[in-house]
Amino acid sequence: MTPAFEKLQKHLKQLPGLGYRSSERIALHLLVEKPGQLPALVAALEEAARAVRRCARCGNLAEAEHCAICADERRDRSVVCVVEHVPDLVAIERSGAYRGSYHVLHGKLSPIHGVGPDDLNVAALRARIESGEVAELILALSNDVEGEATCHYLTEHLPAGRDVRITRIGFGLPSGGGVLYADSVTLKSALDGRRTYH
Repeated sequence: MTPAFEKLQKHLKQLPGLGYRSSERIALHLLVEKPGQLPALVAALEEAARAVRRCARCGNLAEAEHCAICADERRDRSVVCVVEHVPDLVAIERSGAYRGSYHVLHGKLSPIHGVGPDDLNVAALRARIESGEVAELILALSNDVEGEATCHYLTEHLPAGRDVRITRIGFGLPSGGGVLYADSVTLKSALDGRRTYH
């Protein structure tokens, strides 16, 4: 294979869920089988890189200051579902079981991987709570040691003097499971079965 092909394959392999064979197949598909799709794909990637950013309020994907969910006046802004990543938010939205707002941390505490509170989207969450708009925080973080540590940190470092109910979603998932891999029925049950945390 050519150096340019190997460079393309190397970059594709860095994407989640793609190994050596998958990245090779995609590269061959784009370069040999469907080369006409390349300009549109490159243009879409460049446009997304220019236009998509983090929502200033919740951290979701947005093309304006606020994402479509935060801009929707029909959503209950007093209830905030805290998730690790945008795909978790998407999974909950797909379930149709939730009509509140969200907050995306963009990770979870992991000292072993060098991820501390300053690496997460915690300051914006603290500001939302301090504004007085939040009545309930639903912690929808993964059911593992790092997820639990993050939940504990958030509850211990909430702004003082704010009467915010903190709940944790119920999990119909194996230990270590997360929101992203749950089906819609399980997610609805998890939200309906949330319990007070601490």
